[in-house]
Amino acid sequence: MLKDQKILLCVTGGIAAYKAIDLASRLHKAGAKVKTVLTANARQFVTPLNFAAITSESVHTEMFTDADPIPHISLADWADLVVVAPATANVMAKAVHGIADDLMSSMLLAHTKPILWVPAMNVNMYSHPATQDNINALRVRGHHILEPMTGMLACGYEGKGKYPPNDEVIRAIETYLEHTLDLTGFRILITAGATVEAIDPMRMITNRSSGKTGLALARAAKLRGAGVTLIHAHVTQSIPYYLDKVLKAETVDIMHKAVQAELKNHDWLIMCAAVSDYRPAQPKKQKIKKGKDLTIDLVPTPDILTEATKHKTKRQKFIGFAAETNDHAANARDKLTRKGLDMIIANDLQVAGADATEVLAITTKESIPIKGDKLDVAHQILSIILSL
Repeated sequence: MLKDQKILLCVTGGIAAYKAIDLASRLHKAGAKVKTVLTANARQFVTPLNFAAITSESVHTEMFTDADPIPHISLADWADLVVVAPATANVMAKAVHGIADDLMSSMLLAHTKPILWVPAMNVNMYSHPATQDNINALRVRGHHILEPMTGMLACGYEGKGKYPPNDEVIRAIETYLEHTLDLTGFRILITAGATVEAIDPMRMITNRSSGKTGLALARAAKLRGAGVTLIHAHVTQSIPYYLDKVLKAETVDIMHKAVQAELKNHDWLIMCAAVSDYRPAQPKKQKIKKGKDLTIDLVPTPDILTEATKHKTKRQKFIGFAAETNDHAANARDKLTRKGLDMIIANDLQVAGADATEVLAITTKESIPIKGDKLDVAHQILSIILSL
C-alpha cells in the first residue's frame, strides 16, 4: 500500500522528534519515498543526517537555497501526503492562522491536500483552549488528527499528550492514502466482543469471539474520520485509545441498555458483538460444588438488534453479523430479512479469532465476498456500507 507513495514527513521541535526517525525508516522500508522537513527547533533533537541516511532522500531545513529557489512550493506539489509528526502546538497554531515564517509553515500553507497531524506535547499545552481550538479548526478544514495517548510524559507530567506508537501512525497513513476522510460527519455505533453470563461467581456462559473484527471496524472508522462509539464485552486485544466513546458491557442486559441509550445519536449501528442467546435463569450466589449431574435452566436473552430495529430511522443503517457453521449465506440472508437490516456479514465459525479472515457481505441486492486481514476486511465492510 505504501510502495512508491510520496510522503513528506515534517518534524517539529519536541522530545518525540526522535521517534520520527523510526517512522521514516519504517515508511522507507515499506517502499514509500520519504522526504523530510525539519524546523530549527527540531534540529535541537535530531539531525538532517539521521533522516538522509535512512531514507536515501533529501532533507530540507532552509527556506532559501541555491538548489531550489522555491522549496516550499516544490515540496508541497511533490507530496501525496504530508505527515506532521510530532506536531507541536506552535506549528498547528501557525497552520491555522496562516503564518508562513519558515520553510515548514510556508509549505503547509502551499499544500492543497489534507494533512495528517500527530500532536505530542505537555498535557497542559495540549488541553489549553487555544490548542484545542486550533485542532478543531484543522479538523473542520478536512485535516486528520491522530490524537496523542494518555500516560507519563517526558516532562514528568502525566496525562494526554504522549506520542502514539508508530504502528498506529502507519495505520493512519495507510488509511489516509486509500480512503482519505470519507466517513467524516458520520457517527457510528459498534459493538464488539463476547458477552458473559454468570452461572455462579466462578463459572460463566460465554463464547470464543475475540472481538478482533469489531475493534478493527472501530479503528478503521475512526481513521476515516467518523465519530465512533464502541460498546464492548470481553475482547482479546487492546482497545484503540483514540475512539470518541468507549463503554464496557459484559452482559447482554448491560449491552442492550447501552445500545438503546446510544442508538439515537448515531447514523450507523454495526452489531459485531457475539451476544449470548441464553443465560442461566437463576445464577447461583455461591460457587457450585462438584458432585453428581447438574442441570442448569437457561432462558433466552433479549435480541438487541431486533429491539434496535424497532427504533430505526430512515437516516440510519443497521448492520448485523451471523456466525454460522454451515449454510452461511442462507442463514445470514434469513436473518437479514427477519430483522430488517441493511446488510449482514456472514462469518465462518471454523476460522473465528484468526487474524486473517474471509466473510460474505450480504445486502438485499447482492452478496460480496471479502477476504484479507482484519483491518483490510473492516475497511471493505465500511466502504460497502457507505455505498448503500
